[in-house]
Amino acid sequence: MKSDWRLELGMLLVIAAMFAAAAAVWPSAPDAIPVHWNVSGEVDRYGGRFEGLLLLPLAALVIYLLMRYLPRIDPLRANYARFSGAYTAIRAAVLVLMAGIYGMVIAWVQQKPVDMSKLVPAALGGLFLLLGSVLGKVKPNWFVGIRTPWTLSSARSWERTHRLGGWLFMGLGLLFLLTGVFGLGSAGVGVFGAMLAVVVVLFVYSYFVWRADPEKQAPGAPRRGDDV
Repeated sequence: MKSDWRLELGMLLVIAAMFAAAAAVWPSAPDAIPVHWNVSGEVDRYGGRFEGLLLLPLAALVIYLLMRYLPRIDPLRANYARFSGAYTAIRAAVLVLMAGIYGMVIAWVQQKPVDMSKLVPAALGGLFLLLGSVLGKVKPNWFVGIRTPWTLSSARSWERTHRLGGWLFMGLGLLFLLTGVFGLGSAGVGVFGAMLAVVVVLFVYSYFVWRADPEKQAPGAPRRGDDV
């Protein structure tokens, strides 16, 4: 899959900016830095400087490399060219989300007020809205999308499940945005419950579409026309 070097450079610059921010605040950073918040936006775990300042940049770099190069070993790698725009958007959105959350951590280190109960849900809402808008364009592959035994063995199940998933993801995005904009921290558990419900619905739906598909293919089974 070919990619635009300008987009790749932009993503690498975002990662470099995260490491540069870590270096800039390292001398003045406290020994205990928040690394996890509860649904109400309250810090419930602290870590040292390495974990607090370098874990997210390192994770962003690893995820960038994985998403950049995993398609090369995907047995269905030829399909990535058919949704390269959507795949690039997903990669960039995940990276921007991580950089945004890291920016909130840096703001906390610099003793600037940060309301995580509003900002994080809003950021997640934006991510789910984007994922929902492009999910229907994702073609069959082994690493990206809604991968169940039935979507991977039925083109119809893959297409219809991703189409439904796009709408459901956009609904989750709106829920997250509302939670963030209106500061409904107490509704966080309900939103995560909605996420679980979406997972269950898509899992079950993919099975029923697969079962009704006359051209479904069991994984590993010989295809029509192949020698047995």
